[in-house]
Amino acid sequence: MRLSYFDVSIIVLYIVGITLFGMRFRRGQQDIRDYFLGGRTAPWWAISFSIVATETSLLTVIGTPALAFKGNLGFLQLVFGYIVGRILICFLFIPHYFRGELYSAYQLIERRFGARMKSVAASTFLLTRTLAEGVRVAAIAKVVSVAFGVDARYSVLPIAALTILYTFEGGMKAVIWTDVIQMLIYLSGAVAAFFLLLDRIPGGWTEVTAVAAASGAKLSIFDFTFSLTREFTFWSGLFGGVFLTLASHGADQLMVQRLLAARNESDSKKAIVASGFIVFAQFALFLLLGVLLFVYHQHAPLITGGDPDRVFPEFVVREMPFGVRGLLLAAIFAAAMSNLSGALNSLASSTIVDFAWFRSRAADPAQMLALSRWITVFWGVVLMLLGVLEWGEVLVQGLSIASIIYQSLLGLFLLGILNRRATARGALSGMIAGLALMLCIHFAGPISAGLAAQFPSPFLADVAARLSVKLAFTWYVLVGTVVTFAVGSFASLLEPSAQPRQTSGTPTDGR
Repeated sequence: MRLSYFDVSIIVLYIVGITLFGMRFRRGQQDIRDYFLGGRTAPWWAISFSIVATETSLLTVIGTPALAFKGNLGFLQLVFGYIVGRILICFLFIPHYFRGELYSAYQLIERRFGARMKSVAASTFLLTRTLAEGVRVAAIAKVVSVAFGVDARYSVLPIAALTILYTFEGGMKAVIWTDVIQMLIYLSGAVAAFFLLLDRIPGGWTEVTAVAAASGAKLSIFDFTFSLTREFTFWSGLFGGVFLTLASHGADQLMVQRLLAARNESDSKKAIVASGFIVFAQFALFLLLGVLLFVYHQHAPLITGGDPDRVFPEFVVREMPFGVRGLLLAAIFAAAMSNLSGALNSLASSTIVDFAWFRSRAADPAQMLALSRWITVFWGVVLMLLGVLEWGEVLVQGLSIASIIYQSLLGLFLLGILNRRATARGALSGMIAGLALMLCIHFAGPISAGLAAQFPSPFLADVAARLSVKLAFTWYVLVGTVVTFAVGSFASLLEPSAQPRQTSGTPTDGR
């Protein structure tokens, strides 16, 4: 074991304490409105913190410093797009979500395209969120492996189990308020790590700037090169970040559920915009941590080749003072539990509300509440199983998986909101076309390279070389959304007699 018993005690006390805190929110729950929307009682600032905590995850805490450790601060260019995307959500999506009482983002699709397309959209969300959360849960094992010096793939199980327990009991209200606590904890831990790192580096900030400059503009942010193959440039960051945020925060139930839990439309808008500026400050802090870790690594090597995702946990375990290690590792686990709890509640809410065979209008509210809790457990078990798999470099993998499928959801929502002539059949055609294109873009290179290796030939080698230069994942959502919207609009024109559905009115209540 690489930690002291005192450090381990701090981690255990935190995990058990946050679990007990979340469980207490079971009191007063009477129906799925209380369970999935927290009774719409949370203040906007708490929802804003919850949005930030949910999108942060363990991938951000260990993956973002890793990006700056091996690169620079260029990831911030993507975060500029995140802010602009949130502002657009206030105009494009939130007004529609507050026309009637919705429990799920995909009830908006039902209102526009019918129940079948709602199920398609919800299925797309369930697939995307399950795969993305599987990557995030797997990241827990990397931290535990560094902390205890063992192969800890199955260490995700007890942490995930306790998160399932308090989400099962407390619902969305537990998710929001534990998110607030966990965000404050992991940000405090990151700030503490920043100043401790700066103190440990000989020469302090002067040494940081000198080493960073000598290592090729380590502190640079902007790259105005226009490239479809480079992940972090100003243009891919701005436009890619806007579309990624429109999809992740405007069309993904994980975030939309928080917007729907606000007391009113105004609070929902304040929460989403404020979260953008908090996220910017947070990413800047984590990226600077990565730069400081790189400089410190020049004086006292932290890792020998291999996985950059391990560098921040390695520093915490190896270099932090007695007791502080436990607090910082508890902060890292806080981010993991926060994200997992939100995912569980959103997966359960979409399952209950968006699929007819899970609900009956005659069902007793108490029965629906009990069913919602057990659906939460089901998704928890699924994510635990995915969490024991190997996923590679966690942050880029998580964003890439989400981006491949997000674009079809965003294209569907934009068709419903912006194109009054769009039909359900046309929208489905657009979704299929967009998804097929992005799968080809993402997997064509590796598949062709594998075939070239199995069956050597000049032709296959040439194809593999051409396909190996592929579209950067930061462009996935933009390109896929444009294709989905264009194909969906064109396909809809082939049904001139089809009448568009109403885009206003009161949706089904999901009970």
